[in-house]
Amino acid sequence: MAVSMKDVALAAGVSQPAVSYAYNRPSKLSPAQREHILEVAASLGYPGPNVLGRSLRSGKIGAIGLMMMDKLSLAFADPCTIAMLRGISEVGELENVALTLFPLNNNRLVGRGPAASHGSLALRGLVDGLIISTLPDDHPAVLAVVKHSIPFVVIDSPLVENSFFVGIDDRGAARTQMQHLLDLGHRKIGVIIDRLNPDGYRGPIDLQRFKSASERIVRERLTGYVEAATAAGLAFEDLSVIEAGGLDSTSGQAAAFTLLTSNDVTAVVACSDVMAIACMKTAHALSRQVPQTLSVIGFDDIPEAVQLGLTTIAQPMVEKGVYAARMLTEQLNAPADAPLAPEQKIFATKLVVRTSTRSIQQADA
Repeated sequence: MAVSMKDVALAAGVSQPAVSYAYNRPSKLSPAQREHILEVAASLGYPGPNVLGRSLRSGKIGAIGLMMMDKLSLAFADPCTIAMLRGISEVGELENVALTLFPLNNNRLVGRGPAASHGSLALRGLVDGLIISTLPDDHPAVLAVVKHSIPFVVIDSPLVENSFFVGIDDRGAARTQMQHLLDLGHRKIGVIIDRLNPDGYRGPIDLQRFKSASERIVRERLTGYVEAATAAGLAFEDLSVIEAGGLDSTSGQAAAFTLLTSNDVTAVVACSDVMAIACMKTAHALSRQVPQTLSVIGFDDIPEAVQLGLTTIAQPMVEKGVYAARMLTEQLNAPADAPLAPEQKIFATKLVVRTSTRSIQQADA
């Protein structure tokens, strides 16, 4: 008969959650207590909790899902999503667990329209738990996951009350972005954001659209830009803000063309490296030299940013995926009668200065 976590707990004189912590959250225990539990487990021949084994014993299928907003082709083209997937795949406990991708532009997967009466496919036994990444506020799929008590972890957005969350201080990092340009003397600054709402709008935005934003990451970053600009004496109207309406380079280049041909800006702050690199390409096509006549700063620090000398904000996308996957496995391994308390992990970011930005005095020289 296989040794269970309950057997180890009884033999060690501790609770089942303590046994789980010994394997998954050692910081919750003293070194001595953890060593004692592991010694008892070894003497009993207990191999440790395992998501796949637990799923088989409980009748679950041994699969987790990744919920994302856009179509699959974008997931495999977006550097940040690729890095996140890499991080998820690096968690050893998931080596034998299937990963299902749920693009939420597919009505059959979210239970909208005619499929609504049958419920979401994700809620009908395809996965044991979910990682939710960069969804708009109050998305119906997230509300359904919460309603059905499916274990989940959110990466970046949305913020869900009493849930496991992995992210960064987007607003603070954005203030650092804008402040870098302000410190270089720039005051004619353009802003390129990917989208505030998933409604297909492209073009200049006003305060009303800004305040209606449902995409948390972009909303927080734009708020950071505005806060830094306001502290420097610039109003929202002094910033030329263009919404690309998409996350891809083509959308970014169209937004950059609108910005650079209708405004006399000396610098551009972009809410992602994809948008920033698209701006650099468009500037080159318009005979604007970066950084001689136009400074550009991005966000994310994707590999191409290094190659092109893009000044940017670095964030740990791979580590986000690793941490989220571990959070989810901890939930799946926790005893049913002792669920884990929700946890938030906020990673640090840093400004990486390269060659795509320079002071306004240098640009004038």
